[in-house]
Amino acid sequence: MSQTDSTTVRLKVSPEIARIVKPGAPRDVQMAAARGALPLAVKDLLTVLFFLCSSKDAELKKAAVTTLRELPANVLVTTLRDASVHPQLLDLLVRARSADAELMRAVIMHPATTEKTLVAVAERASADVLERLAGHQNLLSRHPLVVEAIIANPCAEKKLKDKLGWQDPVQTGTVVAAQLSACDEDEDVDMDEGRSQTEIEALMEEADHEGLSKYQIALELKVAEKIKMGLTGDKEWRSILIKESNKLIQGAVMKNPRITDGEVLMVAKNKTSSDEMVRIILLNKDWMKNYDIKKALVTHPKTPIPKALRFINALTTKDLKDLARSRQVSNIVATAARKELELRLKKMGG
Repeated sequence: MSQTDSTTVRLKVSPEIARIVKPGAPRDVQMAAARGALPLAVKDLLTVLFFLCSSKDAELKKAAVTTLRELPANVLVTTLRDASVHPQLLDLLVRARSADAELMRAVIMHPATTEKTLVAVAERASADVLERLAGHQNLLSRHPLVVEAIIANPCAEKKLKDKLGWQDPVQTGTVVAAQLSACDEDEDVDMDEGRSQTEIEALMEEADHEGLSKYQIALELKVAEKIKMGLTGDKEWRSILIKESNKLIQGAVMKNPRITDGEVLMVAKNKTSSDEMVRIILLNKDWMKNYDIKKALVTHPKTPIPKALRFINALTTKDLKDLARSRQVSNIVATAARKELELRLKKMGG
């Protein structure tokens, strides 16, 4: 039968089931099966319903979906103790019964459940099921997409999302407000753009004659002027301004076209670097090609866990060993490192 994604799914079925679902089977028999009126074992009934739920016959399809949704949860949970239940049947249950917490917990624990199905659970499940799912750290370490789906689920509580490395989404209007607030905190800020680049350079030249350092000059600059210097200044200016607490100034330094990989690596290694600086690094494809930067971000406390997990398989075996033993990273990241290390050592041994 053709599924909604136009992918043909083939299931090996018994002759009894084949007689019910094959093209040309008697419609009255199919309707009886769709209504759950045939003497079938629950596992066989699920298989039949799987096919009939995709039927082009609207009446058959409606009856099959209704039966699927009305089957007692305790009966289905008992059936799921059978490890041979096909992954597609598990996926079907998620699509039809995601609100059933008891059943979803059974699906999560089933050995045949695929990543696709786990993601579907994470996208649709209630808060208590999400808590249960998030408690399986070994599972999350193998399936980072599940972590992302949990975080995206509107039922997920903030405490749980924070535990998984969630970053509070910032809308455009909020960004503007945050920028104004950051400026308002600085007593020297005016709403104008401050001195021009030429005026700043003249100020620096004058200060140089007076023997003042760039650090001393920076003390005289307004926020808008520091942002200009962050975007255009040399390495010394960048090293001074990157230490500013204002995120706008930090961001300007990170966007300076002359900033080097070495400077970016220092930011990535600094555990006190802001989440905004980490975000800027993660978004830069060229920087993320640098192994040392990628390695530093795996252990950075501001790196979202789903992002950190994606970099695990890029680490060397030595770094994986260090990461697996580290107490400075989340349990999810350390567990993922151990799993990857075990897999790699197994392959080397083979």
